[in-house]
Amino acid sequence: MSEKKPSRGKRPTFTEQEALQFHSRGRPGKFQIAPTKPMATQRDLSLAYSPGVAVPVHAIAEDPSKAYDYTTKGNLVAVITNGTAILGLGNLGALASKPVMEGKSVLFKRFADVDSIDLEVATEDPDEFINAVRFLGPTFGGINLEDIKAPECFIIEERLRELMDIPVFHDDQHGTAIIATAGMINAIHLTGRDIKKTKLVCNGAGAAGIACLDLIKAIGFAPENVTLCDTKGVVYRGRAAGMNQWKSAHAVATDKRTLEDAMAGADIFFGLSAKGALTPDMVKSMAPNPIIFAMANPDPEITPEDALAARPDAIVATGRSDYPNQVNNVLGFPYIFRGALDVRAKTINMEMKIAAVHALAQLAREDVPDDVALAYQGERPRFGRDYLIPVPFDPRLISIVPPAVAQAAMDTGVARKPIIDMGAYRAELSARRDPVAGLMQTIMDRVKRQPKRVVFAEGEEEQVIRAAVAFVNQGLGSAILVGREERIAEVTRRNGIELDDKLVEIHNARISQKNAAYAQMLYDRLQRKGFLMRDCQRVINNDRNHYAAAMVASGDADAMVTGVTRNFSIALEEVQRAIDPKPGHKLIGVSIVLARGRPVIVADTAITELPDAEDLADIATEAAGFARRLGYEPRVALLAFSNFGHPAGERSARVKEAVWLLDQRRVDFEYDGEMAADVALNKEAMALYPFCRLTDTANVLIMPAFHAASISTKMLLELGGATVIGPMLVGLDKSVQIVQLGGKDSDIVNMAALAAFNAEQ
Repeated sequence: MSEKKPSRGKRPTFTEQEALQFHSRGRPGKFQIAPTKPMATQRDLSLAYSPGVAVPVHAIAEDPSKAYDYTTKGNLVAVITNGTAILGLGNLGALASKPVMEGKSVLFKRFADVDSIDLEVATEDPDEFINAVRFLGPTFGGINLEDIKAPECFIIEERLRELMDIPVFHDDQHGTAIIATAGMINAIHLTGRDIKKTKLVCNGAGAAGIACLDLIKAIGFAPENVTLCDTKGVVYRGRAAGMNQWKSAHAVATDKRTLEDAMAGADIFFGLSAKGALTPDMVKSMAPNPIIFAMANPDPEITPEDALAARPDAIVATGRSDYPNQVNNVLGFPYIFRGALDVRAKTINMEMKIAAVHALAQLAREDVPDDVALAYQGERPRFGRDYLIPVPFDPRLISIVPPAVAQAAMDTGVARKPIIDMGAYRAELSARRDPVAGLMQTIMDRVKRQPKRVVFAEGEEEQVIRAAVAFVNQGLGSAILVGREERIAEVTRRNGIELDDKLVEIHNARISQKNAAYAQMLYDRLQRKGFLMRDCQRVINNDRNHYAAAMVASGDADAMVTGVTRNFSIALEEVQRAIDPKPGHKLIGVSIVLARGRPVIVADTAITELPDAEDLADIATEAAGFARRLGYEPRVALLAFSNFGHPAGERSARVKEAVWLLDQRRVDFEYDGEMAADVALNKEAMALYPFCRLTDTANVLIMPAFHAASISTKMLLELGGATVIGPMLVGLDKSVQIVQLGGKDSDIVNMAALAAFNAEQ
């Protein structure tokens, strides 16, 4: 079977003016400092500074490790350079490097939630640079050296590692080496080579080249099978010209003197040199299935087009984003530091780097979720010649690489704060990257304790099949795909999806043994609503939502998820033909909004278009119960455009009446209204109304109308930097969730988990 190749997206294009405007508009630069504690009152200031700050000062003086508890040290990395080797631009000085270092700092935050400050040191003297940095240990949890030319970078890193008790990591060396080696391991695997017998040629004896050779030898390459070349040719034993101690460490006994000589019969080429260094003739002279990592930036030693034209059997990687197999350092440094910081490592040693290599290599072999497929413009990459290395936006990186690095630090004795529960640590890491993950992890942990049988109604859709597989693989239960066996088999075959027959069932509605029973059940419900028996038989045969809902209603499955191919309202109408609301409950749509680190439940976002006072009271009660099931103590705000009677209006009167109805019902949760959203969510604004019954800001918002709820949640999703889960159905007698039309596999898995969670209630 031929492999599907990922799209080769176009390289971003922009003018110089656009680049300058990007860096200058608004606040110049790419980040700002924001306080993590309130600074609104005199008391806040007294705690933050004098006299309150004296307390942690004394605590740290008595026990220096307390700095990790009371300051930013444990999550703060310095990105430090002297600007002598800027991003392929050369030696343009410390000040000119600042845009690059700011960029590096925001990448730390974006990908691993590591705070970072850039420091540009205006000296090219290694001793002066070392003395400027060595005394910064009390401030930072780690030092990331960047864009420093060789051989000075070797001297600087080695001395700082000796002098400092925090990790010092030169990313140009080790980051490139780690990512390239992970990809190389997978290429070796695909071509069936024995690592101990594989011959590698590295062209480029700078920081990255030397680090690559150190690392590949550490993972098992035989030194005699590794040849280093520089601008003067092969680095051989006895060579005098252009040598230093770092090159000499990799000199080999050989009669080969040029790169062309060395390439004959080589299995792998590592290029960390310059455009055009590798010619098509050299590629032709390599061993069968040659592996070519042409990593010079911005232009590789040979283009993939030229390499493949010379050798169609080649596997090619570059440092560019417009070709497959990009060797991108952002896959490494944020997550390596994340793991090192979280165990308070004294250093980043070889074992930690090797752990990162293997974690990245293994991740590339796993099935790719929709989030990653989007980076390939919708074409899903599969492990193979064009997908050796994970892509930078893979959300799984943060929960895969840091634990591997942290474990290696613990195993080698450089961790000062071992992690006891690695499973909980992985969940915490996922929550750092994605605010949904923390909430969803709690739900999934509960589902795992009581796994459920969940029906995936649209079982012939690729993303639904992937979601079912992910649901099963995460230990959430078993999955039932509704669809035609031959169609599902074709989709799985074409996309390389493997189904576990023991945990993933396929139900063809038309030939199911339960077909007649489901049709009869539906007829008993709908015969007085205009449905004939043949109508019920037809929808059971032909409509997967009716079949899946009948299956859940009959107790043959615990829960159901649908919605990928149909509008929400249509899917709900079909489900309700088989399933009623719970007796005494109101069917509502609930969305969870996660913004600024806190969750807020919003209702009704899907069902009741213009609720009256009775509806609003019912919605508040149902939403409060949902909040409790998630583990939150509900504080319910019934929203309006007015605040407690001002300004008065007919719409607000309905909200006020709903509050009165809740009073009469003597409900067991906090509630109040009518109030505007800012009063409900802002403690200072709420303080202007001392009679308000809420003891803190609201965590459940009851909207005055469906359109207000829908508009506000979608606006927050698009403009407010918020994450929105939902709308979720609450109040049905059986557990059903409907995803948004065209939902991704990750959305479907989340909704399936929620459906399984609700099935417990």
